[in-house]
Amino acid sequence: MAKLATTKMSSKGQVVIPEDVRKRLNLKPGTQFVVVGDADVVILKAITPPSMDEFDGLVAKVRSQAKTVGLKKSDIAEAITEVRGRK
Repeated sequence: MAKLATTKMSSKGQVVIPEDVRKRLNLKPGTQFVVVGDADVVILKAITPPSMDEFDGLVAKVRSQAKTVGLKKSDIAEAITEVRGRK
């Protein structure tokens, strides 16, 4: 089990992640997190971009699913135009 550590929240809402945790999880300055809060629990989940191989796999999966349902490039362009016109 990981060692426990305590920290405090500043008046600006900032929380310091203890150094040993930062090192163990390889957290660097600028790391972004998703923050989930429920009752008295706060969870920080580091956001990591997919590797190029993972990204290529996601693109291939999306293209396959789009082809399966008959989605065309013109459908996507039309949807983008529609959404951008709403702003």
